[in-house]
Amino acid sequence: MKGVVIAGTSSSVGKTVATLAVLRGLQTAGYAVQPAKGGPDFIDPSHHEAIAGKPSRTLDPWLQDRDGMLHNYHRGTGDICVIEGMMGLYDGTKASTALIADQLNLPVILVIDASAGMESVAATALGFQRYAEHANRDITVAGIIAQRAHGGRHEAGIRDALPDDIAYIGRIGPDTALEIPDRHLGLHLGSENPVPTDAIDNAAETIDIDSIAEIAATAPITPISKSSKEHTQRTNTSIAVASDQAFCFRYPATIEKIKDQAEIIPISPIASDPLPDCDGIYLPGGYPERFGAELQASDTLAEISDRAADGIPVYGECGGLMALAESLTTADNETYSMAGVLPATVTMHDRYQALDHIEVTAAVDGPTATTGTTYRGHEFHYSSADTASDATFGFSMDRGTGIDGTHDGLLEYNSVGTYAHLHPETGAFDRFLSYCTQ
Repeated sequence: MKGVVIAGTSSSVGKTVATLAVLRGLQTAGYAVQPAKGGPDFIDPSHHEAIAGKPSRTLDPWLQDRDGMLHNYHRGTGDICVIEGMMGLYDGTKASTALIADQLNLPVILVIDASAGMESVAATALGFQRYAEHANRDITVAGIIAQRAHGGRHEAGIRDALPDDIAYIGRIGPDTALEIPDRHLGLHLGSENPVPTDAIDNAAETIDIDSIAEIAATAPITPISKSSKEHTQRTNTSIAVASDQAFCFRYPATIEKIKDQAEIIPISPIASDPLPDCDGIYLPGGYPERFGAELQASDTLAEISDRAADGIPVYGECGGLMALAESLTTADNETYSMAGVLPATVTMHDRYQALDHIEVTAAVDGPTATTGTTYRGHEFHYSSADTASDATFGFSMDRGTGIDGTHDGLLEYNSVGTYAHLHPETGAFDRFLSYCTQ
């Protein structure tokens, strides 16, 4: 599968809209596309899926290591993989779009805000191209997309100023229909506020899709250099997976991992679904704070509490941790009772409490790790958890904030609640699935 990276000069430059336009344009031209997202984000991929009709792959060399990232890339299907980068091209302390493009050996299309520039847009592109050598990144800035650019003299001035080895791929004109509303944790999800298809179609019309396909075709396919970490032996295990607007942050590879080994039974705690017979329960991240009343009244959470007390393994990830706590207090100072599995009370704040790539080491054996295991992950949360004085933690923080600055992975019964988002390439979900079969 060939590929191309859609990078930006900075955050909020319009990478997501440009990526959607490229995906749509390639589809219209008859190509089978595979969307992907550089970095640990859950929200941008939801917009990719709304356009492409298939899950967007997560590509992050910190979460997955290089070989794990290659493995995840090659699990995609299609003619061309379109990868939306993270932040600006070179930004990121532990992972960056430039590093992803380098390790995957893929060309870069740079998105530049051209709303107030012409020749300076070309100067910016040239600077980003030449900076690669200084940054020790073996990447090619092959072309640009001029975001928020008009046609006529504006477009011509940008195109004519570019050096010969940086292609003018096209422009995306100013259009309020292309604006995606945001909230804490990022943009609205694609399932909630998808960008209108006709607006994306209009944007794609001013992009040279043939040039995108030609640039993608120049990239050699980087092979997988390791044996897969996956354990594909099928078991009779069944895992209840929370899947609704409150629990919607999960990597496609996580679902694939569970499906490889067990049966998935989707449940909706906000709809108060009956909890089925199962061997384990997975509560991914999301927005439980938006559904406090529904979760407080949820028979599902009440049943999860009972099952957890009986010893069923439960894995709560960020939003899942919040739902497993004793209570959740929103930023509006409304307090709701939660499942009460974990000895903690959770409070939402107006400002994020942690945002970074992290590294943790298991302090004890638990549902997701054995003692001494080190995992890399990501955390991004607006809530804080106040834990009981005798609380047991599964992880010590080597990098990041976790629950109390030095620990994460709150343990009770056979349940764990953590702020860490872990990718299945770490092995955490293999451990959890194995734990569920004991």
